[in-house]
Amino acid sequence: MRITRKCTQEGVSPYADIDFRKSSCVIKNPDGSVVFEMKDIDVPATWSQVASDVLAQKYFRKAGVPVALKPVKEKDVPSWLWRQAPDVAKLDKMPTEKRYISETSATQVFDRLAGTWTYWGWKGGYFDAEDDAQAFFDEMRYQLSHQMGAPNSPQWFNTGLHWAYGIDGPAQGHSYVDFKTGELTKSASAYEHPQPHACFIQSVSDDLVNEGGIMDLWTREARLFKFGSGTGSNFSNVRGGGESLSGGGRSSGLMSFLKIGDRAAGAIKSGGTTRRAAKMVVVNIDHPDIEEYIDWKVVEEQKVAALVAGSKLAEKHLTAVLAACNNWDGAADSEDRFAPRQNPQLKEAVLSARAVMIPDSYINKIIEFARQGFTEISFKTYDTDWDSEAYLTVSGQNSNNSVRVSNEFLQAVLDNGNWDLIRRTDGKVSKTIAARELWDKVGEAAWACADPGIQYDSTINEWHTCPNSGRINASNPCSEYMFLDDTACNLASLNLMNFRSDDGGVDIEAYEHAVRLWTVVLEISVLMAQFPSDRIAELSYRYRTLGLGYANIGGLLMSMGISYDSDEGRAIGASLTAIMCGISYATSAEMAGEQGPFPGYGDNANEMLRVMRNHRRAAYGEQDGYEGLAINPVPLVAADSPYADLPVAARAAWDKALELGEKHGYRNAQTTVIAPTGTIGLVMDCDTTGIEPDFALVKFKKLAGGGYFKIINRTVPVALATLGYTENQIRDIEKYAVGHGTLVGSPSITHDDLKAKGFDDDAIAKVEG
Repeated sequence: MRITRKCTQEGVSPYADIDFRKSSCVIKNPDGSVVFEMKDIDVPATWSQVASDVLAQKYFRKAGVPVALKPVKEKDVPSWLWRQAPDVAKLDKMPTEKRYISETSATQVFDRLAGTWTYWGWKGGYFDAEDDAQAFFDEMRYQLSHQMGAPNSPQWFNTGLHWAYGIDGPAQGHSYVDFKTGELTKSASAYEHPQPHACFIQSVSDDLVNEGGIMDLWTREARLFKFGSGTGSNFSNVRGGGESLSGGGRSSGLMSFLKIGDRAAGAIKSGGTTRRAAKMVVVNIDHPDIEEYIDWKVVEEQKVAALVAGSKLAEKHLTAVLAACNNWDGAADSEDRFAPRQNPQLKEAVLSARAVMIPDSYINKIIEFARQGFTEISFKTYDTDWDSEAYLTVSGQNSNNSVRVSNEFLQAVLDNGNWDLIRRTDGKVSKTIAARELWDKVGEAAWACADPGIQYDSTINEWHTCPNSGRINASNPCSEYMFLDDTACNLASLNLMNFRSDDGGVDIEAYEHAVRLWTVVLEISVLMAQFPSDRIAELSYRYRTLGLGYANIGGLLMSMGISYDSDEGRAIGASLTAIMCGISYATSAEMAGEQGPFPGYGDNANEMLRVMRNHRRAAYGEQDGYEGLAINPVPLVAADSPYADLPVAARAAWDKALELGEKHGYRNAQTTVIAPTGTIGLVMDCDTTGIEPDFALVKFKKLAGGGYFKIINRTVPVALATLGYTENQIRDIEKYAVGHGTLVGSPSITHDDLKAKGFDDDAIAKVEG
């Protein structure tokens, strides 16, 4: 492939226009205790403290980076792309404790990521010439350092550790398909082939201990969580409670196994750091245990509430019982002080405790403590913080839960019909329930605890690019990736604000350039990757699914002075999404012209082209004429876009995607998703993540070394200027939104007004803080 330079110049460092600053990263708990601290790191001067902290805490390699390196010569690889290894001779001359250190500079991270992508791209034949490889290396380093785009977290955790530093370790049971031979190969090391994929979908069969079964899934999940990835599975094959077992017994049901998997996920830190394991559980709406599954988190939340309330009530009333014993005003050595009938204060305390259901065993224990001379007790209380011990004691806290609904079920809801729950062992009806009752249960549960979510099974499969290879049954934890079981997707997102043009619109040329580059990055990442099972390695090689997306649409719309919930906003969002998806598929088709289409394309070519034509129809704003859809999509309404060039570019992108696809096929079965971009959104300094609107006009800015101060959301002044406000008006609005922190100078309430209402100087001082 030819790689053009748009952001860099040949022979000039991609960091040439960046000022770097020394920074210290300090992350504290709410109580002020230090969680993480790292001093004297080098970061771009334009990066916020939050972005710098995320890079240092989450993404810097903390150990094993050799202070002395040497190149490993490799035939047919340019010398500037040779991987590095520890220079043992030099290291042996150093004190042991100084031989290996942490990454300390942002450029180290940018170089190892972009360098590894370029290295594997070169080995895989993705560049026409060495100049193209060098251009790719420089452009990607520019994209990373200027916060234009970022890959998903596992890339930051794993990619380049072997190429840049020679870091390695024993194999962890991973596999990969050799891109030269097409043969499945067991990984010989932990990092030579990194695990860059964030999103996995894994199958699980109705089997307890064999390969592909329930207990095997926990092992495969652990392997993913360790390297920073997330996974989802549809558990609908697992038989329901009470169904027969081969040994003659009865199944304990789906929920008993989901609770085991939940505990296992909770015990593992994702990526070996502080990131939580990410897990999705999906169950079909016709499963025999669906009612219990829907209510799972609702019941667990109630347990937390009971634990919190009960612990606080127990502490209060048991303390009162003890005090009643110790505050006895009769004879000090009298046993009557411990007898409720003789001690009125104790009687009242005991009755009050019983009234709120404190167990008699606890009341009697406290009285015995008092008899032994105790004057105080320590009774542990709990709170509702999501990361507190109360939540650690209940299940269901380590996964996102979703219910899969079909068009048939939704029609039954509309018709007020019945719905059958089907046994997994013999296909017979386990129970019949009113469809609306089940639908209401889902809604009530989601209202109570935000789970379960809904996955529209019929619509998802109608947009499936490879239906001849199997159904889509599940998603990754955040539901952006939906494809065949036992496949994986690696993600990246673009920061839309950094493609804002000087006239307030979108620099479409720069945006399309970035989409093309990042599509190539993600395709190369498939080539270089290792996977947690043979099956996933084989299917990821066969279908090569990618997940390019964007973040900060809320910030972009605000900067344009356009309401998020508006026809104009939707038209801009639809255009940007269509451009990204179209250009990415066009790039995939371009790569197919050189590398060949993905191996599974031949079996699904007609269906995939049908999906591509439907995408093109939507980009052209067509209301009908769609192929194979029960429900038509909401098309792009070009007339609603205040920037006429965006819908034009969207249509052109899909013209190109379909034309090249019909000619070459596609290198990838999927190319784009819209991910939440939580952590990588922070490292790109996005005001909004994914497709969300901004949640506040005022935010708290983190200071180096700890502490915060209140600032206006940085897109607000831009939006106000776009809307025509003057500098003085913008300044006044900012002051009003942030607040002054004092009543001095207030036009409405003064200190004299407060004194007239009876406030003295001390009270006013408290008001002023």
